[in-house]
Amino acid sequence: MQVDAIILAGGRSSRLGGEPKGGLLLDGESLLQRTLAAAVSAASCRTVVVVGDEPPAAQAQRVRDVIYARESPNFGGPASAIGAGMAAARSTARAGMVADSDFTLVLACDMPDIAAAVETLIGAGAAADDVLDGFIGVDVAGHDQYLAALYRTASLSRAVNRCESAADPTASGLMGLSVRALVADLALVRVSVPAGSTADIDTWDDVDRRGIRRP
Repeated sequence: MQVDAIILAGGRSSRLGGEPKGGLLLDGESLLQRTLAAAVSAASCRTVVVVGDEPPAAQAQRVRDVIYARESPNFGGPASAIGAGMAAARSTARAGMVADSDFTLVLACDMPDIAAAVETLIGAGAAADDVLDGFIGVDVAGHDQYLAALYRTASLSRAVNRCESAADPTASGLMGLSVRALVADLALVRVSVPAGSTADIDTWDDVDRRGIRRP
């Protein structure tokens, strides 16, 4: 099972006053590093695309062959970021003359304990029926986590193309679109993930509660 990953790390982080979430530190690692480790270790991802600005050298991730991309324009929202990530992964695959991946793991960069959820999603994907379009994590409160999900690459690509082709030619159909709307037509299986694995860092209260610090 070939898996690529798209990690979203380019949001405005407005509730943290613009502080980039990916650079926040927990136990000596940035949140981006922790997410990258989950994608590479738990999911054995072939290609990893981070949609966001490349971190400064002092915070650089320790995973090889990570591709950095940005949606256009910046801050176009998560669906637009996924579209940019898909394009970057596809270009890399074609340049290396390899087939597109079977699945694409889509993760936000602000979930410190995401590795446990990734392992659950990959296990579900390994036993997938070909007719399924993917799996989305469901937290203990029953909330669907569209940014902790494993999508069939061909299905996600079709969803991106559908939204782009439906747009006014002068605008981006992905701009400002929610991920829920992007994947609305896909046949997705809801998978319960371990408690806390998709808890995100959204406010300074979250930062303080987890013992996270600024770089």
